[in-house]
Amino acid sequence: MLPAQTAELTSAAPSGVDEALDLVAVFDRALENGLGRPGAEQTRALADLAGAMAATPLGALVREAADAIGSGTIGDAQTAALAGARSALIGAVHDALLAAADTALGRTRDADPEPDEPAEAPTGPLGGVRSWLTELAVIGWRGVDRDIAGGADQAIEALLGDPERRRAAVLLDGLAAELQANAPVAAMEGLPTRRWADLWARAVLLTQDAAQAGPSGTAAPATGRLLPLGADVHEHGTAVQLQVHAIFEPADGGPARLVRAAVSAPKVDVIVGPGVWNLLTDHQVLLGALADKRSVKIEGMPLLDGGDLIWQEELAGLDEPADPFSTARVALPVAHAPAVPPLERHPVRIAEPVLLEGYKKGTAADGGPAFDLGDAVLPVDTGRLPGCGPLTEKLVAASSACIGLLRWDAGRWSVQPLAVQTTIKRKPAEVHTADWAMGPTDPKVAKAEARYDAVNVLRERSGRLLRK
Repeated sequence: MLPAQTAELTSAAPSGVDEALDLVAVFDRALENGLGRPGAEQTRALADLAGAMAATPLGALVREAADAIGSGTIGDAQTAALAGARSALIGAVHDALLAAADTALGRTRDADPEPDEPAEAPTGPLGGVRSWLTELAVIGWRGVDRDIAGGADQAIEALLGDPERRRAAVLLDGLAAELQANAPVAAMEGLPTRRWADLWARAVLLTQDAAQAGPSGTAAPATGRLLPLGADVHEHGTAVQLQVHAIFEPADGGPARLVRAAVSAPKVDVIVGPGVWNLLTDHQVLLGALADKRSVKIEGMPLLDGGDLIWQEELAGLDEPADPFSTARVALPVAHAPAVPPLERHPVRIAEPVLLEGYKKGTAADGGPAFDLGDAVLPVDTGRLPGCGPLTEKLVAASSACIGLLRWDAGRWSVQPLAVQTTIKRKPAEVHTADWAMGPTDPKVAKAEARYDAVNVLRERSGRLLRK
């Protein structure tokens, strides 16, 4: 990514993006106080949303929903129309931003696949959770108390027990848990209005009768070589996910493709730092490839047309050494990017692998760290650096090259480092987020981990309880 390309990308948002986000923000504020008794603000928000959708296939449905709510009627059909309209606006913003990034990067992206066929009749108590989601829209976030927040607990629990509806169930469970933790919401000083509206709209769409139970798109068996670029670790108090960004070279000689491979595990909040890797030891091939900088051979592994490998350890094996920076310099510029499934089209989902070189330490407009590329200053999101690896803000600031994820959040582009080339004790060095995937390589850290391994302690104690 050249300085001139970065300057063009970061100078201004594509036409229409700011206006669309303003419209979404107005609707989200209307959800704060609820749509059950629409006042002037809610009525205006619904009218603006209907106006924005007028020329689209959703136009008539959204207009009917706005009129019905204005006359005091709101049900599952109305909330579905509004959630669809909001998601369409957010999706349009995503598409405009991603197109601008692809232009700046010179990246070729696959054409959109044919729409998925509607799912068969759903299983599980979807009617119950749809009614709960409609109730949230009626009363608004500020009207949520403990009883309302927990109103769908039984229905969500039933969905969690149904493997075919696990996708919607996990989302609903997370939203309900956040609401219960903050109830009564009226006492909160500041509401995560955009986040809750995002979760609400996605949950409404995932619980429709025609919604796909599993991930969007079709899967095809992939055989070839996987060249890892870097790893993004998503850590939560109760779960951890490792998402590996890589380039896939098909064995049939087809074009190289950008792909992702993700594995996850449940955790408890006392497991932090390098100990998190002990939760993922069932995936030795993936961890070994990251720690030892090796390529991976895969044989018939399912690959969704959205670029996600459904990781199956038995279909993978370690191959020859593969330096991620060499991969980024040679293979990344010509790799094809996947199309984004409709339900995944949200700006916060944008995470495009990039290679940056020849920059200097800079300062972003908000005072945060940045890379000064000469013609442009690109903020660096060091807040996303995982605590389970050796990559630190100090090492990033002293680096000369970086493999990272280009992201768009809070109205600006930034880069999340996955690996850097830097200097340690006056010697050139590479540091990656997943260097400790097979255990800490720093003797001090390894000694501290050996002294108290939280995962093994918890396993031993749980074994005692089971024996009793």
